[in-house]
Amino acid sequence: MNAPRTTERHPLHTFGQPVLDRRQTRVKAAWIGIWLIFLASPVRDLVEGGHGTAATVLGALGLTAFVGCYLALVFRYTTRVHEWRVVYVTFTVLLVLAVALALGMGSAWLGLFVYAAVSAGAVLPMRRAVWAIPAVTVTMMAIGMRDTGAADLFPGLGVTTLLVGFAMTGVRQLIRTTVELRQARATVAQLAANEERLRLARDLHDLLGHSLSLITLKSELAGRMLPAHPDRAARQVADIEQVSRQALVDVREAVTGYRRPTLAGQLAGARTALAAAGVAADVPLEAPEAGAAPDEEREAALAWALREAVTNVVRHSGARHCAVTLTRRQTLAGPVLELAVEDDGVGPAPGAGHGNGHGNGLTGLTERLEAVGGTLDAGPGGGGRKGFRVAARVPLGPDGGGQPEPAAAASPGVLGSSA
Repeated sequence: MNAPRTTERHPLHTFGQPVLDRRQTRVKAAWIGIWLIFLASPVRDLVEGGHGTAATVLGALGLTAFVGCYLALVFRYTTRVHEWRVVYVTFTVLLVLAVALALGMGSAWLGLFVYAAVSAGAVLPMRRAVWAIPAVTVTMMAIGMRDTGAADLFPGLGVTTLLVGFAMTGVRQLIRTTVELRQARATVAQLAANEERLRLARDLHDLLGHSLSLITLKSELAGRMLPAHPDRAARQVADIEQVSRQALVDVREAVTGYRRPTLAGQLAGARTALAAAGVAADVPLEAPEAGAAPDEEREAALAWALREAVTNVVRHSGARHCAVTLTRRQTLAGPVLELAVEDDGVGPAPGAGHGNGHGNGLTGLTERLEAVGGTLDAGPGGGGRKGFRVAARVPLGPDGGGQPEPAAAASPGVLGSSA
């Protein structure tokens, strides 16, 4: 059977991140462009203001240039600025156009200064923005006094221009803080990976350093004994074999410990994977505490189940929401810990349903859980809803030999989940 075709889709929401594809570009342009609705007054003045042909053409050209400068500023430089000269020149052109159009076309064009204040708050350095925004507001009021008077202008458009400009400084700071947090998180992840490599190197050195040194010493000794004392050399070779086998056992145990997944790690990985795929995730923030957690082997089985289930949600489900829950249940066979992953996607693909139709991934999970006394249920979402639900259960008792009863006959005690 051919594997289902999948297409990588970046999340629509790119707060504090550069856009990665055309889809994200369209979404960001829509969010920025929707605020151009406040240009309705200048556009109406162009159409119905009774201006001459030359004035109408120049006004339309000026308005087009103004909108182009505004979009260039807020679309490209809100998150990060690399070319400050371009920013200052573009903002200056934007302000000059606002002044020229308001003086030449009338008070209906004073709303352009709101966009100038927004641009100042969004892209200028904070120390300059706190002066530029009041200066833009004062300039607008000075021009508006010719027709409306400052007393009528300030309570309305003047306050709006001032407040919107300073509000954008807060939005800009929030965006840039988000960028810094993303960078810090990436740095922490890299440092954690480096620390793990160092720990692995230390463990391997501690495990193999003495054994390899002993093997080297005995090999040299056996080589010197071999011509004259073959029996003694054979004993050294036997010691070498014993030390080598023990070193191999130690390395296998160490590698098994490194490869064993944990619930805490897989929960964090699930949140990251679902967020990267644009799926709204409801995932517990922490794994169960030591008293309510299974032993290492059963925890590893649940962690593998979580990884496989989340991978299926990301790759095949087309879901918009996924919920992960950890529930302690009391059954006739003893307490069990249930991990459930439920999405609202299209459901299982043909041939990957429940029952005997499990795919290779779910079949492997079933075998892994049964090896530690657990069970796996997979099928359509509960309550007649669309989607798919995977529930893995492992016993919490010391023996784990009994098979837990189905969850429907159990008494739930939810450990807790958090959005």
